[in-house]
Amino acid sequence: MRNVLDILRSFWQAGDARTDGGVADGRSSSRRWLDSDFVQSAPFWLPPFLLMGFFVYAAIGWNFLLSLTDFSGFGTPDYANLSLRNYWAMVQDPQIWSATRNTFVLLVAFTLTCLVVGLVLALLLDREIRFGRTFRTVYLLPFALSFIVTAQFWRWMYNVDNGIINEFIGVFGLGPYSWLGSPRLVLGSVIFALVWQFSGYTMIIYLAALRSIPKDQYEAARVDGASTVRMYWRVIVPQLRPAMVSASVVLMLFALKAFDFLYAISGGYRPRRGADILATKMVREAFGTNEWAYGSAIAIALFVLSLAVITPYLYNQYKRGNL
Repeated sequence: MRNVLDILRSFWQAGDARTDGGVADGRSSSRRWLDSDFVQSAPFWLPPFLLMGFFVYAAIGWNFLLSLTDFSGFGTPDYANLSLRNYWAMVQDPQIWSATRNTFVLLVAFTLTCLVVGLVLALLLDREIRFGRTFRTVYLLPFALSFIVTAQFWRWMYNVDNGIINEFIGVFGLGPYSWLGSPRLVLGSVIFALVWQFSGYTMIIYLAALRSIPKDQYEAARVDGASTVRMYWRVIVPQLRPAMVSASVVLMLFALKAFDFLYAISGGYRPRRGADILATKMVREAFGTNEWAYGSAIAIALFVLSLAVITPYLYNQYKRGNL
């Protein structure tokens, strides 16, 4: 039996003689496919691919299907009568429009402020100031904290009666202000707290990009008589555009999923009207009123917004050959 197997193996792997004296690849197409890198690497990429496909993409598809029903959390969803009624209800819901506006304000203001603050910090640290490594660690430390810890910290800071912020401005005869209770102040307070946490992240991204710029460009700018401000504005900062784009994508995605921060800082999923975003509205509809299908429709809207953020970036990276 062993001899038969050896003969079959040798026949399978044997090459055909060629007229030029070489040996042609005599393997069948199926054998070549089995020996390809794609198949040989399958044990490494196939399990996570299947898990990701089932628990992420299949769940997104099921969520979209659920949004077409009238499921309210009890019984089995009726998939026989699918319609877009929940999406039409979203268009007519004034709370959705208010949450959408707050979501875009949070996304834009938070992202732009983090980019500016991070750039300023990176430029300062790039000057090799004394205790630069210490400052870099201090600025980056808030990013290591979770949303829940940061929210609880700033909830205490914003406290009307004994918060540090009101105590500080009280020295100048100002306040106290209800930073998290006033619809006019709550969204700005949330953005300020998030900028405090994420500006260190953008600083590190910019600083890494700054350190990758050749020193010859600095010397050339100085030889041409450019001042420090002009050198950074005309020569250095334009080269930070890839880092700025990458950081912007990450920040915008964090802004879209800031539910846990708002939940912790407001003490529940019913924040003040000025800070209600699509994420909090989604959870409130699903778990607060048991409108699971309507909450699923809002979740799909958030998913589309996320795609609108990440797709142009991925396409740009693909065109550059980075994917």
